[in-house]
Amino acid sequence: MRSRRVERKNKIKSIKAIKSLTEGLKRHGKKVVFTNGCFDLLHVGHARYVRRAREAGDFLVVGLNSDASVRKIKGPGRPILPEGERAELLSALASVDAVVIFTEPTPIRLIELIRPDVLVKGADWPADQIAGGDLVRSYGGRVRRIPLAKGKSTSAIIKKIQRSNNKDVRRKG
Repeated sequence: MRSRRVERKNKIKSIKAIKSLTEGLKRHGKKVVFTNGCFDLLHVGHARYVRRAREAGDFLVVGLNSDASVRKIKGPGRPILPEGERAELLSALASVDAVVIFTEPTPIRLIELIRPDVLVKGADWPADQIAGGDLVRSYGGRVRRIPLAKGKSTSAIIKKIQRSNNKDVRRKG
């Protein structure tokens, strides 16, 4: 049991470590895939998404928005789970090879550093608005959009919990 916990924690990398790791993988002919997101309240849609992203290459790096970055994007009250817990949950997924936390609103700097062979985003993002897409294509990499699981989102989970709590309050009142 302990070795699995250490293995998951070892998947969480610093920006410096991920750069070195991905450079080595590419020297050995491995195809590096990169995706990113908030991954707040990990759910089945996330699991399906990262599994599909991993299928695009040999090694999947997930860029995880820091807590401060999530607040800038999603607003106050988010994230629900702190970045350390979100990183650990992502690292527990078999399809995720490495997780790196970034502090900027977009992962451009991270994409510039690791130069992935494939950049993956959800199909809810228009191709011309995918951060780093032009950069990846400029050096011959691919950008792949993956359809999201319908009705599976952190926002939907939060709304469901809020509706449930409102019903409970009305019953008690």
